[in-house]
Amino acid sequence: MCGICGLVTLEGEPDPSWVDSMRARLRHRGPDQASTDLYGRCALGHQRLIVLDPETGEQPIANESGDVVAVFNGELYNYRELRAELTRRGHEVRGTGDSPVIPHLYEEHGLGFVHRLSGMFAIALWDARRQRLVLARDRLGTKPLLFTWTHGRTLAFASELKALLELPGVRREVDLGALDAYLALGYVPAGEHAVEGIRKVPPGHLLVLEEGHTRLERYWEPEPRAAERSDEEWLELVRETVGAAVRRRLMADVPLGALLSGGIDSSIVVAEMAKASPEPVRTFTVGFGDPRYDEREHARAVAERYGTRHEEVVVESDVAELLPQLVEAFDEPFGDDAALPLYAVCGQARRHVTVALTGDGGDEAFAGYERYFAQGAASRVPAPLARISAQALGILPAARREPRSTAFRAARFLRAAATSAASRYGGLMEVFPVAARSELWTEDARAEIGRQRSAAELLGPAPPDGVRGLQLLDMRTYLPDDLLLQADIASMAHSLELRSPFLDHEVVELGLSLPEHLKLEGRMGKVVLRRGFAEDLPPSVAARGKKGFGVPLSRWFRAELRELASDVLLDRRVRERGLLRVEAVERLLADHVAGRADHGQRLWTLLMLELWQRQHIERERYVNVLSASRS
Repeated sequence: MCGICGLVTLEGEPDPSWVDSMRARLRHRGPDQASTDLYGRCALGHQRLIVLDPETGEQPIANESGDVVAVFNGELYNYRELRAELTRRGHEVRGTGDSPVIPHLYEEHGLGFVHRLSGMFAIALWDARRQRLVLARDRLGTKPLLFTWTHGRTLAFASELKALLELPGVRREVDLGALDAYLALGYVPAGEHAVEGIRKVPPGHLLVLEEGHTRLERYWEPEPRAAERSDEEWLELVRETVGAAVRRRLMADVPLGALLSGGIDSSIVVAEMAKASPEPVRTFTVGFGDPRYDEREHARAVAERYGTRHEEVVVESDVAELLPQLVEAFDEPFGDDAALPLYAVCGQARRHVTVALTGDGGDEAFAGYERYFAQGAASRVPAPLARISAQALGILPAARREPRSTAFRAARFLRAAATSAASRYGGLMEVFPVAARSELWTEDARAEIGRQRSAAELLGPAPPDGVRGLQLLDMRTYLPDDLLLQADIASMAHSLELRSPFLDHEVVELGLSLPEHLKLEGRMGKVVLRRGFAEDLPPSVAARGKKGFGVPLSRWFRAELRELASDVLLDRRVRERGLLRVEAVERLLADHVAGRADHGQRLWTLLMLELWQRQHIERERYVNVLSASRS
């Protein structure tokens, strides 16, 4: 696992000191080894976290003649098979790890080499003979890879934005259209970036720079496999495929553990790890003092069943102390509050292990979200009845104040049912709808943004009917742009590598192929996992519905974060910047504190945007923000 970066010039040679500066901002991703290497028009940099082959696994990696070189971030789980195949074909593959197979595989297959890779990866490869740069990102987007042009003559790339911002040719100018999209979804969607001129290599794509021109090539997209099987055959295939994916991810020359949430996905991962490991599995769980958001009881049940070496971290009074670290780590605006507990538990895990397995991707692969049920059920409720019922429920205090209450969830469902089918799923994902965003921006900001897009428009073309269509939509949007970005940044900030068996592309394709009755039964999702792994899970875990990595934002913004939010969001600099209308933000705060509405998620989204703006765009560190706002 590493951080990678580099430069390719259209003429002349790049300045290696620029790559050194980028590497310095990526040291947290790989503190064990590092180098900057110059190859004519190309300079490659890397920061290595040693996971495999500690003695001979250094980067960059090259073929025998040295005219194909690469730097690599990720893990290849089929590297042993690839090494054996390449050796049979006469290649001399260095060391014993996964990264050295890459240049040799490219020699054999050209740009098609990515089809042979099974794992998570971001790769930068320089073909000196062809004067070609290849940037490759894994199928589902587990590992990030960003790029930009500096002065129009140099292509720069890096694992994180903070590295690109070190370059003198990159301007720290925000893209208001992307920020408006962020307020809609809580993350910046694919194809957009909060900083002008920055782009991301999309999941499942290659970016090729050759003869002065770049082109994007898609090499994979998730597709179901047509097959006729009995239910028991499907269950057995899922058990075999998921179990094999877990076992592949146990390879490591460093200590390894698991993040255990108490949900069905991470519980299955721990169960399969325990079956394959001769030693007790190390497990780590995060929780809260508020029992409505605390998952530790369910995680303990799994830990006790498998005799794991279990540790817990509680996020409560120290939330304000964690915020500076969170803001530093997330160098693009990120409003998913689950990043906070994930960041905390990753920090705890890294004290004991270098690699941790997770249950990420299980909801997308096997249809675990309650909104999949809501999307279908809402179409059966007449819109006028849904509107009237939502208004009636809104009178109840719990429907306004408690996001995890039945009344709140029912009101949200009815509001979705009252909208058109085309916009319904986007509405279920939306943080600030268009009308609310319009009230937030100043007139000048709205003029620069232009037409504000709804969440449904930002998510792209409407999905095909049925659960599979929603799975594909989430795999294209929410999974890479929110969940996987969150997992990568929160873990790599602590030099911790996360691996998720449910993100194995064979597992994903199998999940898409399942008949619908093995995905969703009433409101309960992931039917095939519940049935297929029932004997491996405590009954209380197997029967649980989807909860998610919830955070008690509602209470925090009425207590622990109330003063901080007011200090930061109503600060004079917000007015001077001239983008957000402070009086609109003030109303959100006042309504939330008074209990007239629950704006916890919206306030968190605004707070993270403002702190990101100050720290990463205006270069004012968070600790200074606090002291200045309180003076």
